[in-house]
Amino acid sequence: MNETQPDPSEVLGLEREQLPQHIAIIMDGNGRWAKAQRMPRIRGHEQGAKAVRRIITHCARLGIKALTLYSFSTENWKRPNDEVDFLMDLYVRYLIAERDTIMENNIRFMHIGRRVGLPESVLAEMDATVEVSRDNTGLILCLALNYGSRDEIVDAVRGIADDVAAGRLASKDIDEALISGSLYTAGVPDPDLLIRTANERRVSNFLLWQISYAEIYVCEVLWPDFEVEHLDVAIRDFASRERRFGDVPSSATTS
Repeated sequence: MNETQPDPSEVLGLEREQLPQHIAIIMDGNGRWAKAQRMPRIRGHEQGAKAVRRIITHCARLGIKALTLYSFSTENWKRPNDEVDFLMDLYVRYLIAERDTIMENNIRFMHIGRRVGLPESVLAEMDATVEVSRDNTGLILCLALNYGSRDEIVDAVRGIADDVAAGRLASKDIDEALISGSLYTAGVPDPDLLIRTANERRVSNFLLWQISYAEIYVCEVLWPDFEVEHLDVAIRDFASRERRFGDVPSSATTS
């Protein structure tokens, strides 16, 4: 444990093995936050970026293995052009501004999603952050940008089909492990806690394969107002649940 990483028992009252390995968050409510403040929607996105920084830093210091943030879906291209343009510029500015924070906290950065369609400026800064953080050994930060889970599964199936057609793979070799290893998140443990803010109760085409056994936590707080304390509540709630994976409860007895 590095010096900036507190003992979870001191921060959360939990043992390390009670923490989720991988937290995935659908960050919802930026627009509603801005509307409530009588501000343009873009101001909500700016405030949301501040929430991203504090949550990433907290997860890194707790020793969480992976954090995936649903930032921009393939469906979000339908938004007004000026909002999309602002978001793309915000990603560029954020990636540059937060690179030092990523390195200081030993975070390894990953992008999940399709590259096609993203501006060259965004791709350049993402690639630079991936490269500079490649050897970091702490939190794996997955930014889901231009991401759609159905697209991800389609891309994985296409890759597997190409391998079968080329004779590199036999159809009998296709199993869950192969499919998991063909997804954008290959090498990252599946999320065991999925958080969605703003009281929305949909998974919205997010990590459909990976969240098969995730615990779902819905929070009423809008994303720009999501604080470290809200994350801690979600983690404690996760730790209180009995995860059975189809088995009977451990407290159950048979006659």
